[in-house]
Amino acid sequence: MKIDEKRGIYLPVLDYEKCTDCGICSKSCPGYKVDFKGLSLKIFGRQPSSKIEDILLGNYLKCYAGYSTDYEIRYNSASGGLITQLLIFMLEEGIIDGALVTGMKDENPLEPKPFIARTKEEIISASGSKYCPVPANIALKHILHQKGRYAVVGLPCHIHGLRKAEQLIEKLRERIILHMGIFCSHADTFLETFYLLYRFKVKSNEVSKIAYRGKGWPGMLTIKLKAGSEINVPLHDWMRAHSYGLFVPDRCLLCCDYSAELSDLSFADAWLPEFQNDRIGTSIIVLRTEMGEKILQKAVMSRRIEIKEIEGIKVAKSQKMMRFKKNSLSVRFLLFKAFAKKTPVYNTELLKPSLIDFPRSGIIFINKYIASKRYFWNFLEKFVNLQSPLEKMYIKVLNTST
Repeated sequence: MKIDEKRGIYLPVLDYEKCTDCGICSKSCPGYKVDFKGLSLKIFGRQPSSKIEDILLGNYLKCYAGYSTDYEIRYNSASGGLITQLLIFMLEEGIIDGALVTGMKDENPLEPKPFIARTKEEIISASGSKYCPVPANIALKHILHQKGRYAVVGLPCHIHGLRKAEQLIEKLRERIILHMGIFCSHADTFLETFYLLYRFKVKSNEVSKIAYRGKGWPGMLTIKLKAGSEINVPLHDWMRAHSYGLFVPDRCLLCCDYSAELSDLSFADAWLPEFQNDRIGTSIIVLRTEMGEKILQKAVMSRRIEIKEIEGIKVAKSQKMMRFKKNSLSVRFLLFKAFAKKTPVYNTELLKPSLIDFPRSGIIFINKYIASKRYFWNFLEKFVNLQSPLEKMYIKVLNTST
């Protein structure tokens, strides 16, 4: 996977000297096709019901809200620290031998590093969300070449590709015992990170480390400089670029899965009224399989985590962009086809688009175009900090639940 500097995304590059023409890469790629109904039958033995929350969340057994009982892990994670804590627990209990996680490169702190973590320290080093493209698939070769049991942490698209690959490669299916998905409205291109540095008047070669979340909830963007100082920006002050969809990759606009439906456990921020005063962090968990439940309950019994059950409909309502994935996909497909661009094939249940989905989809396409031109960044900087009635109406259109 190579970075396209202009577009700020990874693109696959084929090494013809090593290629054996097996076709596994294209057969596994979720960009072509994802048979959600077929994979659901193989993974869960059933299809989601036709209830709205089931269409939005996919197959699930229960939903929980919870957090790590380790204050440092909880405070320094994106929300609640449950993924980090569960991975550490499984590693120390011998349930897994390693976990596919994502950190940032030491030699290039603006570029992600998917790797197999085999110690508590390595797992902690990868905690927190990464608001940039992540080529998680490049770390799968380590799982293929080294025996053991593994957990994998990924976005919905990562889990799609992995589940498809597991149908083709028996070693993956045998060695990966837990799939941990992260709720995702969309990823952001590398251009967003460069835009944020532009906003805060920082040059990329001055950065020694970047953390997009952490330091409590909802968290801080922390940019550490080689000179020794650091910049801390509250989440709501820098997330507008993400909320507007300014730097969303094309592929994310073709996705219909917000909640990582094919995972064993899915995790998200607890955007619920009862947690609005939480300043440390609480995670939402969507439990989908017996293996996920077994590990959760073991972690509760060992007092590594605390959880309480909540209703699935509350989870669905708490995630404002969840419906956008299911409601307006057909609208976004039409926009892509109007520009003669290909779209993936999905076998899944969708919700019908409403009138608001047409202008909302159009706005995001306009946003993408403007943000892709660096000479517009000065205008964007002024607009996102305007906090005018126009901007508030703009955000309302983008985030309206329908």
